[in-house]
Amino acid sequence: MALRDIVILPDNILKQHSDSFALVDAAVRDLADDMLNTMYHAPGIGLAAVQIGVLRRMIVVDVAREEEPREPLCLINPKIIWSSEETSEHEEGCLSIPDTYDLVTRPAEIKVQYLDRDGAECERHCNGLLSTCVQHEIDHLDGVLFIDYLSRLKRQRVIKKFVKAAKQNGDNS
Repeated sequence: MALRDIVILPDNILKQHSDSFALVDAAVRDLADDMLNTMYHAPGIGLAAVQIGVLRRMIVVDVAREEEPREPLCLINPKIIWSSEETSEHEEGCLSIPDTYDLVTRPAEIKVQYLDRDGAECERHCNGLLSTCVQHEIDHLDGVLFIDYLSRLKRQRVIKKFVKAAKQNGDNS
């Protein structure tokens, strides 16, 4: 399991749409392992493949608390097939937008359809933090960032901060 570099805003890859996997094979499982390793190391509770520069539809999540055993989930080609009308608000952050947090309102519950590490078709009902995390990561696969849910002014401030930092570091993303 390799540690991968996490793509940071304002890299344009974060705004691109990710492609589905045709099949789940050893290379896909290796990518999942690398993603989990990278997520845990960061540390974070979710990671989309695009965040390590791979434009493919895979996310990994683990919302277990630190004192609890790990509960890693790998969702390949995830698709939300139902969401509740009831909403919930959580403070969100993102490994690709370090040290930036804000409240985001999303459906409180969702049902997601996906392939697991073995390529088996699965469905999972998600609520609470898991629901928020899965929605956040699936958004990444469609080029949507959590800051896109903020007011235009807040979003522009965040982007400006990261563009400035990238220029100071000599990055021309």
